Amino acid sequence: MSSYTPQTNLSIERFRLDGMMVLCVCYGIFFLLTMQAWIALMQRPRHGGKIADHRRALLFYVFITFVLGTISFGVNAKYTEMIWIDDRNAPGGPLALIEDYMNYRINVLALSVGHIQEWFMQALLLHRCFVIWNWSRWVMVPMTTLFLIMIALSIIVLIEASTGVAFYNIVVELAYLCVEVGLTVIYTILVTNRLFAMRGRMRQVIAQYDSSTYDTIALMVIESAALYTVFAIIFIAAFAAHSDGITTLCFLSIGKIQGIAQLFIIIRVARGRAVTHEWSTRTPAIPTAIAFSGTVSDLTEGTDNERIGTLEQNVIQLYADSEKATEVTTSIV
Repeated sequence: MSSYTPQTNLSIERFRLDGMMVLCVCYGIFFLLTMQAWIALMQRPRHGGKIADHRRALLFYVFITFVLGTISFGVNAKYTEMIWIDDRNAPGGPLALIEDYMNYRINVLALSVGHIQEWFMQALLLHRCFVIWNWSRWVMVPMTTLFLIMIALSIIVLIEASTGVAFYNIVVELAYLCVEVGLTVIYTILVTNRLFAMRGRMRQVIAQYDSSTYDTIALMVIESAALYTVFAIIFIAAFAAHSDGITTLCFLSIGKIQGIAQLFIIIRVARGRAVTHEWSTRTPAIPTAIAFSGTVSDLTEGTDNERIGTLEQNVIQLYADSEKATEVTTSIV
């Protein structure tokens, strides 16, 4: 009596299963942070600060990215069942199902919603960058161009995937990942550079100015970007080296990692809280009234937690150009 033994590669199968387990953990964190972000945007901050501006837009972002991420997670969970349960006796066995990932329409759906989710995430980064740079054209034009290139490459990847080609052989995917990571890195550099420049100018105007607000926001941006960037670079290196196992491991979770990084920022801004607990125990800066965008914020009235919650809306306008810098200096004096 003979029995059929399908072709197998235990290493690839382990990476696929491990990747699904990592995805489950990431989705659990993504789900919890989504609920926290939704609640934070619907309520006032604990310390009495103003509720986050653009609340409806952020609620829509949280909702749509959660729906897209959930669809992607559900489809990948279903296909994992197909690999080892429903279709385990298919020709080629589990290995063939893993390698022929794109031959199944549900996986094309998962890839599509994952890419659309990433479009929304990158669009949010662009908006933050443009606001912080006061909608400067020399920042908007190149960043928007890269964003459009990213979307174009993404569409090409989806078109190739719909033909059933093996995911590991989609060369455009590598270019897409590089552009996406490049956008995140450039965003981080532009934002932190802007914050540090404003911090330096504030110190020139006020010798005893407490610059911890800028330092905390810059640290928050860097931490959130690093979480995704490091993971994405590993994915890019594995994809370029044709390491199918690590590529599979990273591919399943990269969208959730990026979503988690974005939600961290949304929650902190919505709650008006900084990165560390020490923020709420620091002594306020010297008494100073400064005019920002037609409003006056008294730095001695309210806690640092309130200032952190309104930083994106207020402090980013401080030194858009030399004329505004002069006006702020005059207001301080």
